[in-house]
Amino acid sequence: MPGTKIIILRMREVIYTAIFVGLGILLLIILFFMFWPGKDSGAQDAAVKSQEKQYQAGVYTKELQMGDATVNLQVTLDEDHVKSVEIVPLDESITTMYPLVEPAVKTISEQLQAGTEVDEISLSDESQYTEQIVLNAVQEIIQEKKN
Repeated sequence: MPGTKIIILRMREVIYTAIFVGLGILLLIILFFMFWPGKDSGAQDAAVKSQEKQYQAGVYTKELQMGDATVNLQVTLDEDHVKSVEIVPLDESITTMYPLVEPAVKTISEQLQAGTEVDEISLSDESQYTEQIVLNAVQEIIQEKKN
């Protein structure tokens, strides 16, 4: 039977085959764009990661010179916010000589824990200068430990 063969196709079978081939090609194109690493998705992932991790987590200290006394300011950072600011160890002579230091540190710590940015912290009128000294030290620590 080396002659010509005639194949009879019904129109419905041709249409179904064309639809399934089209859907298969569409599925391949969608999978290609979903899983192919692109420039935009990498930039978006990096932006998301940088927003999540603002700081190097840890406990950091800085010495503050107040008159003749030296005070250790301790800042505890999480990856995305400031957990606490405190003076360690808080000596009784410091609280006697500089009574505004402890409330100033507490005020700044509360504002930072509430999510206020360091540049937006409001200083009280009663201990403005003491709070400014503490705030400058906290800003230095945060700038050093920012990602």
